[in-house]
Amino acid sequence: MVGNGLKYLADQGGSFNIQSNSVQATTFSAHKKRENEMETALFTNDAIVLGILFCIIAFVFRTSSSANPAWKKFYAWFPSILLVYFLPAVLNSLGIIDGNTSKLYFVSSRYLLPASLVLLTLSIDMKGIIALGPKALIMFVTATLGIVIGGPLAILIVSAFNPELVGGAGPDAVWRGLTTIAGSWIGGGANQTAMKEVFQVGDKVFSAMIAVDVIVANLWMGFLLYGAGASSRIDRWLNSDTSAIESLRNNVKDYQESIARNPSLPDLMSILAIGFGVTAVAHYGADIIAPWIQQVAPGLSRYSLTSSFFWLVIIATTGGLALSFTRHRELEGAGASKIGSVLLYVLVASIGMKMDLAAVKDSPGLFLVGAIWMLVHVSLLIGVAKIIKAPFFFVAVGSQANVGGAASAPIVATAFHPALAPVGVLLAVLGYALGTYCAWLCGILMQLVAPL
Repeated sequence: MVGNGLKYLADQGGSFNIQSNSVQATTFSAHKKRENEMETALFTNDAIVLGILFCIIAFVFRTSSSANPAWKKFYAWFPSILLVYFLPAVLNSLGIIDGNTSKLYFVSSRYLLPASLVLLTLSIDMKGIIALGPKALIMFVTATLGIVIGGPLAILIVSAFNPELVGGAGPDAVWRGLTTIAGSWIGGGANQTAMKEVFQVGDKVFSAMIAVDVIVANLWMGFLLYGAGASSRIDRWLNSDTSAIESLRNNVKDYQESIARNPSLPDLMSILAIGFGVTAVAHYGADIIAPWIQQVAPGLSRYSLTSSFFWLVIIATTGGLALSFTRHRELEGAGASKIGSVLLYVLVASIGMKMDLAAVKDSPGLFLVGAIWMLVHVSLLIGVAKIIKAPFFFVAVGSQANVGGAASAPIVATAFHPALAPVGVLLAVLGYALGTYCAWLCGILMQLVAPL
């Protein structure tokens, strides 16, 4: 998962180089590089960085709503959410801010994300979600299958012209390291760690795989956000039936218009109280449930049930769903989902600033393997979508629920419409359950095809 991968990169990331067709991870130089980044970054104070992120978000949304023809033409090709995601990445890559030392991602993923999920699900149309039909689940399973077969195929393709790149023996064999990416891209951080232990992955190759995991997954997320802005054109190419999605959008829009009002100060306070109040309950519950399961049934860690973040997302989403059956649902008329979207966009920007676009040059060989792997995943998704005429929304969310997980699947879903955020959460939770088993199968297949 991108969120957990980012945390690993911040804690363990390194400088990785391919020399003489072998992986050489230099941990000392990695720490030295990080120290140098801390010294050379222009802004390291999180208060300043947060201000910069808000200015970026405000600039993007001001210009995207501008009547200026130049801006209209620009945003016809580049969705606003894509810029919110990539502009902080550019600042991080240029050394203006330092995403590795910032705590903003942790804060936004643990505090703002659950509050956002509560507010985005507060006015959910459950009947509309159910009416989306089985295609969402089909595309999710297809996305998982694409990861399982993509790893072995990537090894086979690369070994055809450079077998030493994907070879190796012992704990630092490249195929072993790739199993941790499979765990991350199907499940999350817990599944990634499980693969490290199951396949006895060496620390050097594991550190290199963290970089591949994060950069490739983040770049793919950028493409999905771009695609969300061009979904109508893609759907026409796929010959998709988008009637259920359009119906859900229209129902939400009609409901919002029927209860719309100018928000009062009590309304805004109530919205924030509900969002962060349920977040508090979610943290309280997660802090109790996760350690208890770890104590009485540690084997359930393979399902991520010992992860506090897992329970944080589950409880927050459940809380929002429960409140959608009460009179609090009418707070949507005062802008509950808009405030939820603001919180979510801060998370988008904080994820973006964790990405160092220059890292690709450090280990081009491994990134080539990751890129081929992702291409297999995407090709299978597009092929199946074409056959069953699935909307691009299902392609994007099915993929991100695997590769990105609960931290970013709602972001991609919201890029299509805020009412669709719960679909991303529900599918991401399913990914937690499948992660260990499917990643293990992928690992066995990669072991079989890896050159000796």
